[in-house]
Amino acid sequence: MNQPKHFQWRTEGDKRGLVGVITLSRPEKKNPLTFESYAELRDFFTGLKSEKGINSIVVTGAGGNFCSGGDVHEIIGPLTKMAMPQLLEFTRMTGDLVKAMRHCPQPVIAAVDGVCAGAGAIIAMACDLRYAAPSAKTAFLFVRVGLAGCDMGACTILPRLIGQGRASELLYTGRSMSADEGAAWGFFNGVMENVQSFSIGKAKELAAGPTLAHAMTKKMLHQEWNAGIDEAIEMEAQAQAILMQTKDFHRAYQAFAAKQKPVFEGD
Repeated sequence: MNQPKHFQWRTEGDKRGLVGVITLSRPEKKNPLTFESYAELRDFFTGLKSEKGINSIVVTGAGGNFCSGGDVHEIIGPLTKMAMPQLLEFTRMTGDLVKAMRHCPQPVIAAVDGVCAGAGAIIAMACDLRYAAPSAKTAFLFVRVGLAGCDMGACTILPRLIGQGRASELLYTGRSMSADEGAAWGFFNGVMENVQSFSIGKAKELAAGPTLAHAMTKKMLHQEWNAGIDEAIEMEAQAQAILMQTKDFHRAYQAFAAKQKPVFEGD
């Protein structure tokens, strides 16, 4: 993929599967987003659908912080001068970033340290897994600027992660959630000192796994939010039957029979 203009991109890994690392990189301002970086992130995640060699993604920030949200002067200031059509174009565009993250087939891991606020908290929320440094402070700050907590899918996704009552408190108050609190509530999958290296290591584990199966798991996790149990069971029956035709499934059986560790190739 081409090197983006508004954030950093690199790959790590080997022939078993590459990990793509997105680094939000405006450390002097705690990595805020702009109109341009929102759009480029949206388009970048959309493009990941066709990237066959990239098997998992890590999103992180530079300089000891994850992301401080929308830039006050480059986004919030201009928004106060826009008419409704332009405002709606912006809010739909930011929501499209979350849609692109949820619909890309690769598992996406957030490596969060320091400030994780506003749209930064949304980006972390939209990832499949989230790991935090002890310094992480996560806040859904929209109420602090006179906006509702219902931003970019927060009222749908956050309650599913941490429960309705806890999500309501964070969205109504805009207060910061500590790393330990986030782990206890299920927002974070773990807290550790070397969060970026740990997250990349976890992403490499996923990248070496059965990528078609991971993509199907992500798809089903997304689609079954609004499914009844009978419908969900049928959806999963069809998904597993499809995967039972893959070469990776047969490789796993052959490796098990030979008492070896399977090597997945994503086909």
